[in-house]
Amino acid sequence: MAKLSLQEQMMKAGLVSQKKAQKAKKQAKKGRTMRREVQAATQAQREEQLQRDQALNQQRNQEAQDKAIAAQVKQLITSNAIDISGGDITYNFTHDSVVKNLDLNAKHRQDVIDGRLAIAVSEGKYFVLAKVVAEKIAQRAPEAIVVLYDPASEQVDEDDPYADYQIPDDLMW
Repeated sequence: MAKLSLQEQMMKAGLVSQKKAQKAKKQAKKGRTMRREVQAATQAQREEQLQRDQALNQQRNQEAQDKAIAAQVKQLITSNAIDISGGDITYNFTHDSVVKNLDLNAKHRQDVIDGRLAIAVSEGKYFVLAKVVAEKIAQRAPEAIVVLYDPASEQVDEDDPYADYQIPDDLMW
């Protein structure tokens, strides 16, 4: 004797009609599909939340890293700044399309022109630094270095009509 399902047994006993059995079968199928849909929606929500959390964590980590780099740069600038008090020659330079100036002595001015010293900015103040320190800062935050000349990189453009006229080092503007 073949095993009969509960539904078939109830229909055979006359307890359930064919119509009610099909209705119950339909209801059970609906319930299974609804559970699957709910599970899929819940899983999708979890994945979206996980992605949002990961993005937020990444953003927080990046902000913390940026803050740490800014603190390192500030410390490098303030601890390695060269004392330029008592400067008697005004050195002009541009920063953010604005001409700025610092009073330097003749040796510091010449060292900036020759690329041995650099000018950096921190919290709106300008500092004179050694080239080695300025290069370390430029690796972390290039926007902090305002002036760092590399005399070896000065190449004359072949089409420059003023190429024959060299600008003197002692020219004051």
